[in-house]
Amino acid sequence: MAVATKGILAAAFFCSAGHALAQRSAAVPEIPFIPTPPAVVERMLSLAGVGPDDFVIDLGSGDGRILIEAAKLGARGFGVEIDPKLVKLSNAAALKAGVGVQISFFQQDLFKTPLGAASVVAMYLPPEANFKLRPRLLSELKPGSRIVAHQFAMAGWLPDLQENVQGTEVYVWIVPARVAGEWRVRIGDREFDLQLKQLFQELTGVAIINGVPIPLGLARLQGDQILLVLEGFGAIPLTLTGVAEGDVMRSVPGSAESWTAKKK
Repeated sequence: MAVATKGILAAAFFCSAGHALAQRSAAVPEIPFIPTPPAVVERMLSLAGVGPDDFVIDLGSGDGRILIEAAKLGARGFGVEIDPKLVKLSNAAALKAGVGVQISFFQQDLFKTPLGAASVVAMYLPPEANFKLRPRLLSELKPGSRIVAHQFAMAGWLPDLQENVQGTEVYVWIVPARVAGEWRVRIGDREFDLQLKQLFQELTGVAIINGVPIPLGLARLQGDQILLVLEGFGAIPLTLTGVAEGDVMRSVPGSAESWTAKKK
C-alpha cells in the first residue's frame, strides 16, 4: 500500500477547501479558507489507496472536494466542518456530483468526532492540531488504517509515505498494531522469547535463545503486518512474516515459516 475543528491557537490556523487549516473558535469567529489544488487532492487519495472498500472521514472538510473525489472512487464516509455555509455547500456539491448517497457533511467539532469507523482519515491541519489529534488517531483507528495529510506532518511520527506534489508535501501514515512487550514464540517444537520495543511503526528488539539475547537483524511493522529476521537462530537467518492481532502474532498462508507468538 503504498495509507477531523475546535480552534486551538486559532490565530495561526487557516482553512482549506479540502480540509480546515483552521476553524472557528471563541476568540476568532470567522477564518478564511484556502482551496486544496485538484492535483494534490488526486494524489492524496492515490497515495492513501482509497477505493470502494474504504470509509473516509474528512476532518475539516471545507467545500467537500476531497471526500467527493473519494466517493467517485467508490468510497463512503462523512466530513466534518465548523462553518455551516461550507457544510451546506458540500452537501449540495455531493448531490450534484452524484455521490450524495455515499457521503454526508456535518457541522461538528473535529476534535469531538468519533474516528473508529474510518479506514482512511483525511486532513489538512496545522502541526498543533495534528499533534493534538495524534493520540486519538492511534487509539481509535484500527491497525492498517491510513491517515493522509496535506502540507503538515505529525510531530514525532514519521510518515510511511511522503511525496511532493506541486511544491507541497503529502504525507501518509499507516496506523500500526501495538506489538511492544514480551512474546513467547513457537515454531514447530521450538520456542523462544522475543522482546520488542516500538515507536509508532518503528521496531527494535531481541530474541532470547537459550538464555542468550540476540538483536534482531531486521524488524518492520506496517499496520498489522510484521516482518522479523533473526540472525542467530541457526546457520541461515530465520525470517518470520505474519500479522499481529491483539495479544497474538501468527504466520499467514504463504509464509516461509509457520509460527505463532503470544504476548506474555
